[in-house]
Parts: sequence; structure tokens; C-alpha cells
Amino acid sequence: MILKLKDGDVKIELFEDVAPNHVKRVKELANSGKYDNVVFHRVIDGFMAQTGDVKFGNSGTKDFDLRRAGTGGSDLSDLKQEFNSLPHDRGTLSMARSSDPDSANSQFFICFKPAPFLDRQYTVFGKVIEGMEYVDKIKRGDDNNNGSVTEPDKIISFKSL
Repeated sequence: MILKLKDGDVKIELFEDVAPNHVKRVKELANSGKYDNVVFHRVIDGFMAQTGDVKFGNSGTKDFDLRRAGTGGSDLSDLKQEFNSLPHDRGTLSMARSSDPDSANSQFFICFKPAPFLDRQYTVFGKVIEGMEYVDKIKRGDDNNNGSVTEPDKIISFKSL
């Protein structure tokens, strides 16, 4: 897949063999344009950039409210976890969720650095294979506010190759 960011294109490999339902969901939302204009609402330096709130995080809609970004998902049902043995390394894409392991929906994050404390607790479904330097340029959030970002960067588009 190609994730278009303000600074360049990011090529992503998806892991259908270990997270088939999560990959299917991300592809469905991406190819229907649901991720386009969605902001990176939580970005923590040295950790990760989180995005994917297609309900409240789309900066291109009249209902966009940055204060609510990150509190929603999609109109689709939540997914059952597909935890796997793939590590949360630099460039890993993994699904965000609440404390319920079966609550992943549309939000995901990209790791800036290895985060082994997340291994087998979040569903890894992909990895950046080109363009990580553009992910590194995503605007960081406030360290004192759990990475909340004012005037956040957004996904320009996210589509299958």
C-alpha cells in the first residue's frame, strides 16, 4: 500500500498471513477513501504516530473537531485480536485499541523506534518498507498531554498499489 504524507510517499507491506482480518479492514477503509484527510492525533517522540480515527479525525469534513479525534473508529464492528509474534520494531504498523483486546477498529500507529513492551498485546499488521524518513517528519504532539497534537499532520491518501 502507499501512504501519502505531506513530505512524501510511504510504501507499506501488509501481513495477511498473521493478521488477515486486520489487513482486510485496513484495505477496505483505505481503498474506500476513509483514511484520506485523517489526522495523526497522537504522536509521541521516540515512540509512535497514531492515526485512523475515520469517524472524528477527518480534517476534510465539516464535523471535524480535533478535541474528539482519537475517540472514534468506523461504522464497522470491532475486530477480534490477532496478536502474533512479529515485534514492534521501527516502522511497524499495529492496530490501536482500548483496554479490551478485541476493540481494534480503524485506528493504527506506526512505531518510530522498537517498542517490545507492546509485543503480543497489539496486532501487528504491516511494516514500512520505503519512506520511513517521511514518517519521521510527522509533527510531534505535546509530551505533557499524552502526545496530543495541535494543528496535526494528516494522511493525504492511503491506497493499495
